[in-house]
Amino acid sequence: MSMPGAQDETPVTGGAGDVSEGPVLVINAGSSSLKYQLVLAGSGESLATGLIERIGLDQGRARHTVDGREHVLEQEITDHAAAFAVLTAQFAEHGPDLAQASPVAVGHRVVHGGAKFASTVLIDDDVLETLRRLVPLAPLHNPGNIAGIETALQTFPDLPQVAVFDTAFHQTMPPAAYTYAVPLSWRQTFNIRAYGFHGTSHAYVARRTAGLLGKSVEDTNVVVLHLGNGASACAVQGGQSVDTSMGLSPLGGLVMGTRPGDLDPGLPAHMSRVSGMTLPEFDHALNKESGLKALAGDSDFREVMQRRAAGDPGAELAFDVVVHRLVRHLGALALVLGRIDAIAFTAGIGENTPELRAAVLERAALLGVEVDVSANESASGETRISTADSAVAAFVVPTNEEWEIAREATQLLAGT
Repeated sequence: MSMPGAQDETPVTGGAGDVSEGPVLVINAGSSSLKYQLVLAGSGESLATGLIERIGLDQGRARHTVDGREHVLEQEITDHAAAFAVLTAQFAEHGPDLAQASPVAVGHRVVHGGAKFASTVLIDDDVLETLRRLVPLAPLHNPGNIAGIETALQTFPDLPQVAVFDTAFHQTMPPAAYTYAVPLSWRQTFNIRAYGFHGTSHAYVARRTAGLLGKSVEDTNVVVLHLGNGASACAVQGGQSVDTSMGLSPLGGLVMGTRPGDLDPGLPAHMSRVSGMTLPEFDHALNKESGLKALAGDSDFREVMQRRAAGDPGAELAFDVVVHRLVRHLGALALVLGRIDAIAFTAGIGENTPELRAAVLERAALLGVEVDVSANESASGETRISTADSAVAAFVVPTNEEWEIAREATQLLAGT
């Protein structure tokens, strides 16, 4: 095949050798962005990363990083087809050469797989059609994921294409955890239930945490706190999700950058009565105007922490609400597990905010956690932040969703 923007006519096809060790081109496509990484499934080594932004807008921007150097391109990027042309051109110009790297697969992050997909799947026409039918469950995310898949199939027709779902990891939750107490017709006809998200991150971090404890993942119970602009908590028992804070959509559970987390379900009707707010307006407010942005006026937790340090009352309230919600979900998930071996903090906020970790773990002393203050303050990379004799361990574990997607893609292809 000829790659758009490539320097030669060499096709990109699956590499030889052990497929489980090979490079995978991991794609995370949104409605106006395309994030990618070429990663070795066996070691997790990143060969190149990139981010293409402002797709379909006036001025697009592409950043391609290889060997520690970032290459920036600014030009109009009209649609996902144009974005993939930029992607392949960046690899051709700055490396590594995709034909020589011989990726074994393209792995796609898909936000919502509904109840249909409980594991990673090889993409075919039936899978694509099912994903289109699932769009109502994730109208803000799945359309972009689908556009990325459709364009990647055209760009790399000789490579296996694999879908890895944020929701799949949580399909092991028992009915008591995922069932909503709503009319049966809602549950049967419209698939209304809790699904959970951030599954690739929760799976990766739970496995790494077990390793840090020197235990098998099958013998480890851990609560993973994935804290970024989107945030969720998950109870992982023996490597399987048994409960999580997010539900039908990514709006529930913890307080996030622009999303509120748990709310009284009577709020939409109340706001309609008192303000005339429509459902689309309410949906926009919950997705774009709530969370940290509503509490402190800024969705960036780093800015919130700076303003809190300067004495800003809104930032102080935001911090307190975030901690309270975290503690409430942590305690509930610990009881669901029955026995807890560790608490793991991950993602941008979880990995980089010692004040937040300390506040949560101090409140979690009831569970048997004793914070190592020095380790928590200086944590970098995988770090134990509880004392050696703490009954329940606490860790910072940087997530690596791209590596998890690459691993799951190659394991599927290898039949393991």
